[in-house]
Amino acid sequence: MTISLSKGQRIDLTKTNPGLTKVVVGLGWDTNKYSGGQDFDLDASAFLLHEDGKAKGPDDFVFYNNPTGGVGSVTHTGDNRTGEGDGDDEQIVVDFGKVPAHIQRIGITVTIYDYAARAQNFGQVSNAFVRVVDASSDREVMRFDLGEDFSTETAVVFCEFYRNGADWKFQAIGSGFAGGLGALTKNYGLDAQ
Repeated sequence: MTISLSKGQRIDLTKTNPGLTKVVVGLGWDTNKYSGGQDFDLDASAFLLHEDGKAKGPDDFVFYNNPTGGVGSVTHTGDNRTGEGDGDDEQIVVDFGKVPAHIQRIGITVTIYDYAARAQNFGQVSNAFVRVVDASSDREVMRFDLGEDFSTETAVVFCEFYRNGADWKFQAIGSGFAGGLGALTKNYGLDAQ
């Protein structure tokens, strides 16, 4: 049975799902029909965060041009440039057993590629969601539907996984940023690419 979460809600992930060691984080979205005539290229990314809440280098930032990080514990499965079709538009795989001990949080984000030139923002995006699937059984464990409370934002932190002792927890965040990927990388301690 899938658990549906609300913004800000936290939940035990590995403690309440014994044996859960590897998950597929599926992210999806639709665009409103008044989108300006250009495809929306939304990009999922993962930031692997140290104790101070910051990423320190390339191995801590997973996205379409750097598809593996955290010493192989986090993998981006590929770039969907149009968001066409049903289901997940992009996926990130997290193997909790392989996450380096110094990584305390993993932030899962989505940004709009080339948002300025295309005059696009999350106010034009609907039905955005993140879901967590047990990689071994393909069972959806939880889902967070973001709702329609964005306007001019061009980047969104969908959720975070975080350590609690030997276990991992999940927090539904849904926090928007202006400034796209550059704003997010700066927020997480990296220089804009």
